[in-house]
Order: sequence, then C-alpha cells, then structure tokens
Amino acid sequence: MQDTSHMRRAFLPRAGSAPVRRPLDWRRSMSDTIAYALLVYTALQIFVTMSALKGEGGSILPYFALVVLVAAIIPACRQFERRWQRLDDAQAADPALAPRYRRDRTMVWALALGLPFALTALFRGLAVIIG
Repeated sequence: MQDTSHMRRAFLPRAGSAPVRRPLDWRRSMSDTIAYALLVYTALQIFVTMSALKGEGGSILPYFALVVLVAAIIPACRQFERRWQRLDDAQAADPALAPRYRRDRTMVWALALGLPFALTALFRGLAVIIG
C-alpha cells in the first residue's frame, strides 16, 4: 500500500492555521452575485411560467410573459454588473463600498426572486380581463 499522507497535507489546512481568504474585490463579488441570481431566476421563471402555461389552457399570454421575463432581467443585471466593473483595483478593494454593494446585491436578488412572480401575476390578471 502506498503512503499518501504527504498528499493529504497538501490539500488540508494545517491545524491552528487561519483559513485562506481571497482579497476583497467588489467587482468579482457582484459578478458572482449576478451569476447566482440568474440561476435562481431561471429556475423560478421555468417553474412559475410552466405552472401558468398548464393553467391557462392554450392562451398565448404565458408565452409572452416568458419573453418579457427574459428580456427584462438581462439588461437590468448587466447594468448592475457594468456599474461595478468600472471600478479600478483600489476601489474594488475599498471596504467603504460595502453599503453600496449590499444595496445593489439586495436589488439584484429582489429582481431575481420577485420578477417571475410579479409578471406572471400581471399576465394572469390580463388573461382574466381579456378573456
């Protein structure tokens, strides 16, 4: 049997050592936030829209809602990301930007979580009114 203890040591932190932390970079953090929010948004969009498609009995409004949902979220997320990508290296590591980052992160998640439900409700309401 081969001794692999030297291999384990290379991958595990030593006892008593501090965890390795990557340097603060608001650009990367916002980019990661947007990526995760888009994944959650997409899953919600599919779930909410597909349930609306099953319940509408052939109406074209749920399909229109799907197109609007896709068209609405991408430019909004791109706008958030662009704002943070314009930072230089010193600004990207500035802890004073934490409140601004938290505000933007909250807005991104509010859009990602709320938009599928809000627009689906709007289009369901329009379907009742129209039809």
